[in-house]
Amino acid sequence: MKKYHRRIIYFIFAVLFGAFMFVYGGYDDSPGAQLMGLIAVIIGIVGLIKNKKPS
Repeated sequence: MKKYHRRIIYFIFAVLFGAFMFVYGGYDDSPGAQLMGLIAVIIGIVGLIKNKKPS
């Protein structure tokens, strides 16, 4: 697997983990966990956009 593909997979996992943390933080009534989840989602999306392979 190329390094490019590995980075894409890591950013996808960051988005999924961030979404999980956001939902879990809302269930647990923890604004800190929601903020960390939101930050993880934003970092994952920005990373995916930056690593977009030009066509």
